[in-house]
Amino acid sequence: MIPVVSSTAPAAATTNPPGTASPTPVPPSATQPLPAEKTQPAAAKPQGTPTSPDLGKTRTAASDSKFVMPADGKIIRPFVKGKSEGIDIGATAGSPVRATAAGEVVAITKDTGQVPILVMRHADNLLSVYAGIDNVKVSKGDKVAKGQAIAVVRNANPAFLHFELRKGVEALDPMTLLQ
Repeated sequence: MIPVVSSTAPAAATTNPPGTASPTPVPPSATQPLPAEKTQPAAAKPQGTPTSPDLGKTRTAASDSKFVMPADGKIIRPFVKGKSEGIDIGATAGSPVRATAAGEVVAITKDTGQVPILVMRHADNLLSVYAGIDNVKVSKGDKVAKGQAIAVVRNANPAFLHFELRKGVEALDPMTLLQ
């Protein structure tokens, strides 16, 4: 585009001499008061708010699953049939390891590094295996409730719980049964 010569002169820009500050504009509230507002305390419910639903009445089948996560944390290694027979749950060292379901402690042994391994038997001939644990709180033959603390996550780098579910000798993907 070619600039067109205008007959009107551009508005002069106001500039300050070097080293001086720009003038502070007058705030609008100095010339006119703020409008009156009717506010409501944050703790008060707005009018017309519906009552909160009772979510306990609408539980789904997944909420009632027979198995719960044995430790709090993210899955850092998933189940892979024939390669990784369980899952690894990244958890804070010393955090509780819970029984995934009600059952009986059938074995407490140690791996080659002398790290405890705990095996529990549950209904339907299912076994749960917990490795990477310390401070075992149960003994062989103990009856254990779902969610009961049975050990703590071992202090390792990284700290994690290795967890397996088995039907007899066949490894199952734990994520298909966990809540």
